[in-house]
This record gives sequence, structure tokens and C-alpha cells, in this order.
Amino acid sequence: MFESFTVIPAIDLKDGQVVRLLRGEMNRATVYGADPGQTARRFEREGAALIHIVDLDGAIAGAPRNIEAIAKIRAAVKCAIDVSGGLRTIEAVRAAIAGGADRVSIGSAAILDPELVRRACGEFPGMIFGSIDIREGRLAVKGWVETSQLTVAEAADRFAAAGVAAAIVTDISRDGAQVGVDAGRMEELARAVRIPVIASGGVASLDDIGALRTRFDAGVVGVVVGRALYEGNFSLRDALAAAVG
Repeated sequence: MFESFTVIPAIDLKDGQVVRLLRGEMNRATVYGADPGQTARRFEREGAALIHIVDLDGAIAGAPRNIEAIAKIRAAVKCAIDVSGGLRTIEAVRAAIAGGADRVSIGSAAILDPELVRRACGEFPGMIFGSIDIREGRLAVKGWVETSQLTVAEAADRFAAAGVAAAIVTDISRDGAQVGVDAGRMEELARAVRIPVIASGGVASLDDIGALRTRFDAGVVGVVVGRALYEGNFSLRDALAAAVG
């Protein structure tokens, strides 16, 4: 699936609007637009092959909450979309894919209901990503508001056993803060977990993308970029260029 290092722009949805959180805190959301479809079109025009969509309200509620906004994105673009947030039943996963998702990311459900991930991977091979969200070395679940007793390695083992296509690994302490990525740590995780890793959290500059790209052979196959794009630190076109060196 990941033949080269991939830059994936993110659209986070809260109350139907495009937002970015600071370190995963819902009360620290910056609104970047009221038209998710327009944002997606801009990313596609700049060359996005895959857009990562997060239903933040759904992640907290445990069930999808921004279905209408996701439908607007699907109608607006032809590129692939990855949908996450609140997908904790096989019915929710099926509905997301029926609604046009090319990929679905499952996080909390893998911890709360490991059988769901196995079932989803069985029904939709190659279409399921795992989400590994890390706060202070521990696994965060339920919209990042709770901490699991599982270690990151144990969570990764569950995803690997289930057959996920990749794991999106988010460093919550860096997410939305534009403080730079810990590329070395992402490489360590990728080597340890035995599944392709998509890094997320903290991207501030094109140097971050370059640092991650050099770890492709170690299993770091892509990066999710959010606030840095919305704040104009660089364009998606520039990021895609940096991804090929």
C-alpha cells in the first residue's frame, strides 16, 4: 500500500467545522473553516492522495457525530479518505465504508473490543488502520480523555495480530503544538511494532517531513499533517515535494 513515503493532510471535525485541537484538548480548538468539503478540495488540488478525517465529537461520544460533514468531504473529492472517531462497532465501520471511506482508523475499540478489529480486518482487508495514541508513554483512549493500562507494544501487537494495514501513531503531547516531531522515537516504534507506522503530532516544518522520510525503510511510511498546513507554515505541495527528497 505504501510504496513511498506519504504525506496525509488531516481534517478534524467538531460540530461540523474544520478545527485543530491543542494537545488533544477539546476546549482548546481553533476553527479553520465551516466548509469541510472546500478544505478537502483544496488538499486534493494540491496533490493529496489520501486525507485523514477525524470525527472529534464521535471520538468522545463513542459513535459517529459528524456524518453529514464527512459526506460533504466525500462528495467534494475523488481522492481516498480515511475516517476515524467513534467507530466502536462493526456496524459503525460498515456504515463509514458504505458512506465512502476508503480507509477506516480504529483506536479505542481495539483496546475495548479486540475482536472488532479482527472482524473489521477480515471483512475489509487492507482498509483498516489502527490508531495508537500516546500520552506520556501510555496509551490514551476514548477521545484521549482516558488512559489504558495496556502498553503501546501490547496495543501494537493486537493490531498486528488483527491484520491492520498500518498504525497511525500520535504523540499527543506534540499534537497541534507545532513543536517538531520526534523522528527517532517514531523509528524505534516502527521497528518494534512490525507494522507500517504513520507518524502524527507536532509537524512544524518541512525538516520534520524530511526527518521522517529518511526512516521509510525502518517502517515509518507516512505522516499526518494538520495545523502546520492550516497556519501556512508550508503548503501541501511543498510537503509532498519534501516527501520525495
